[in-house]
Amino acid sequence: MQIFQLTLLLAVSACAAAQSPAQAQTLWQMQNSGSTASLRGIDSVDGVVAWASGTDGTVLRTIDGGAHWTACAVPDAATGGATLDFRGVQAWDLDTAMVMASSPGEKSRLYETTDGCRTWTLLLKNPDAPKGFFDSFQVFSKSFRNGEPTGYGLLLGDPVGGRFTLFEINATPYSLARVDSKDLIVPAKNSSAFAASNSCLVDYYKGTYGFITGGASAPYLVRIPYGEGTWRPGKQGPNVIAVTVKLPLAAGQDSTGAFAIAQRLESTGAESAPQITEVAVGGDDAKPNESAGTAAWSADGGQHWTASTTPPHGYRSAVQWSEALRAWITVGTNGSDVSRDDGKTWQPLDNGNWNALSLPYVVGPNGRIARLNPTALPAEK
Repeated sequence: MQIFQLTLLLAVSACAAAQSPAQAQTLWQMQNSGSTASLRGIDSVDGVVAWASGTDGTVLRTIDGGAHWTACAVPDAATGGATLDFRGVQAWDLDTAMVMASSPGEKSRLYETTDGCRTWTLLLKNPDAPKGFFDSFQVFSKSFRNGEPTGYGLLLGDPVGGRFTLFEINATPYSLARVDSKDLIVPAKNSSAFAASNSCLVDYYKGTYGFITGGASAPYLVRIPYGEGTWRPGKQGPNVIAVTVKLPLAAGQDSTGAFAIAQRLESTGAESAPQITEVAVGGDDAKPNESAGTAAWSADGGQHWTASTTPPHGYRSAVQWSEALRAWITVGTNGSDVSRDDGKTWQPLDNGNWNALSLPYVVGPNGRIARLNPTALPAEK
């Protein structure tokens, strides 16, 4: 993976070098999405193939590095699909992807395509309607087996009946089952999750997962270790023992909390004990220019957290580690920032309006899609 990312970085750098001087200095190089939707979902398969999603039933795809973006068929177009808000997308290749719609009640859904988004299959419609709201989903370790997509994932929704909604996803053979456990009880009154960028879930080492919360109460990381085999469909119900860790991010309002989490794993030479560094970002999306409480970091796999001493310059809804750049990038509605010291300090990059990130791509409102030009990153201070 590291060699591939470096190859991609060099290819993008060569492309940037061939552009005009003005273009080469632009950090986020705008692309023509052909859409005016508010884009909240983005998944780059390999930098060449990528999928994006947003309001009005919008799903977009590029197979040439963003030179051209094409609109996909609208899922369930004949029965109100154009009213769906697709906050999340996960893709395997140019043909196979899942999209998650996030809205109250039955408009929270999960769809899949295996034919390049010409047709869609409804996988899940919120079973708790009229309650419930899907926030984030992730399929981990995406691959193919005998031509079929594989991977295990989770889908997270707002609390219903005092417990967070959690579904497990198996890609092949496809199955989806509710994780029903008293240990998913909300960690504090008024806790919820945010569907800002499909970035609430994180995959830890060897069968432990986590999700982040927000709302008027303090934000938390909820770590969920699964017992051996007990979380697979067909077995006895998941043995979930949740561990909650308070995050030093903005709190006190419905619009505050943790909005995105990401990690990087580095080998320590012992297979069972990698070094896990994590960064969580958020703040108050009602006050996009407020920098206090917008980022925190952990060097021990999420057990202890420290607020960034120099935080991003505003509310942030997505964050990602780039191995090729050896840096963290975070974005929000008033711009983007970079950290080269694992989230301790951040340096402003731009003042654009962004929602979600999957490097090298970033998306935002009004059909905004851009690609990162790594040669325009400022030098390390």
